[in-house]
Amino acid sequence: MSNTLMILPASNAKGIRLVRVPDDFESHEAFRHVTGLIAAIEEQDPRASADEILAILEDHGFETVEFILGPTLPYLPENEA
Repeated sequence: MSNTLMILPASNAKGIRLVRVPDDFESHEAFRHVTGLIAAIEEQDPRASADEILAILEDHGFETVEFILGPTLPYLPENEA
């Protein structure tokens, strides 16, 4: 089981999702693959729901992970992080 996780951001905090990346993907490959899948789904059905998109991602080995959203961290410039 992969330890690599990908956050799928959303404009609304309730829409944020977390998925586990399959072992056979490197980080940059996973990002491109998910981007391509989402684009293809949205092209076929611009009204596709997040659940429909997540189902397709799961068909490609990405596992949805339950999480709790914590408090917001203060902004830290990259050179201070």
